[in-house]
Amino acid sequence: MGMAASQARFLGLTARKTNLEYEGQQINQQRTSLSNQSANYYNDLLGMSVPTPPSVDNYTKTVYSFEDGALTNTITSMIAKNDGSYTVSYLRQWVDDFSAVSAATSIITRTGGNYFIGSNQLRVMTGNTPTDAEIKADPYLTELEQDGQLAGLVAEEKEFITLLNNKYNGGDQDGEWYVRYVQDTTTGEWTPYFYKEEDVAGATYSNTGASLSNIPCYTIGSEQKQEEVKAVDNCKVEKDSTGRYISISIPDANGQLITYSLTTNTTTDQAAYEDAMNQYEYEKYQYDQAIDEINAKIEIVQAEDKNLELRLKQLDTEQDAIQTEMDSVSKVIEKNVESTFKTFG
Repeated sequence: MGMAASQARFLGLTARKTNLEYEGQQINQQRTSLSNQSANYYNDLLGMSVPTPPSVDNYTKTVYSFEDGALTNTITSMIAKNDGSYTVSYLRQWVDDFSAVSAATSIITRTGGNYFIGSNQLRVMTGNTPTDAEIKADPYLTELEQDGQLAGLVAEEKEFITLLNNKYNGGDQDGEWYVRYVQDTTTGEWTPYFYKEEDVAGATYSNTGASLSNIPCYTIGSEQKQEEVKAVDNCKVEKDSTGRYISISIPDANGQLITYSLTTNTTTDQAAYEDAMNQYEYEKYQYDQAIDEINAKIEIVQAEDKNLELRLKQLDTEQDAIQTEMDSVSKVIEKNVESTFKTFG
C-alpha cells in the first residue's frame, strides 16, 4: 500500500471511529434519559396509596333497647349531665293493627255512572246510612241487621274515611272514597277495599268500559309505625362491671322514675357497608389499572434500553475492529516513511 493510500485509509478509519464514539455518546444519553423515565415510573408506584377494604366493625354499633308493654323502644342518644343524670332520646316502635295499607291494584269497569269490579258495584262512602238501593246492590250490606249492625258500619266507615284521608289525602277530609266488601270463603269474614274517587273518575277507560290501567287499592291491615321521643331529661342509667348499660330509669308524666331493663344488640349498617365496599372495589380497579399502565410503560422503557445496549455492544465491537485496523495501517505508514526517507541503510 502506498504512502498516499495508507494516509487516506488511516484518515477514513479515524473518521469512522469518531462517528462511532459520537453515536455511542448519543446512545448513552438516550439510556440515561430512559433510566430517568424508569425512575420516575417507580417513584409513581411508590407514591400510590393501596386501597384498603372497609371493615365491617366500622359500620357496627351497639344498640340498647327496652320494652314498654307492646312498645319497643330503641335508644338513639344518651347525653350525660354534670349532676349524674342523662338526657335520653329513643325511637318508639309498635304495630298498628288498624291502619290503612296498600292492597293489590284492580281493573275497574265503568257502566253509565257506576263503577264495578267484576259484578260487584263500588259504593261511595259518605259517612251516612246507605240507601235501600245501595243495600240491595251490596251482598255484605244485605247481611247486616238494619238497626245495630248497619249503624255500627256507618260509624266504622266514618273512621275509614278519616284514616284514609289522613294518610293518602294529606289530611284533607274532603276526599271521597269508593268501597267494596269481599268475603273470605274460608272464614266468612268481610274485608273492605277502598278506591280514591279521583283515581277512579280520572282513569282512562276503553270502549268496553274497562280501565286501561290498574287502579290503586287500599284496605285495613297491620303496619309497623314509629315515633321519636326526644330529649327526655333527668333519666338514670345503671352499668355493669364491664361498663355496659343494663337498665334505664325514665320519668313518667308525674316525674316518677320507671325502670326498664336494657337489651343489648349489635347492628350493622349493611347499606353503608355495601356502599363503602363498592367504593373500595372502584378504587381498587383504578389502582390496578394504574399499576398495569405503569408496568407497561416500564416494560417499553426496558425494551428500548435493551435495544440500545445491544447497539452499544455492536459499536464497541466495531470500534475494536477499526482500532485494530488503524494499528495495522499505522505500522504500514511507519514502514513507508522509514523506507522512503531513510538515507542510509
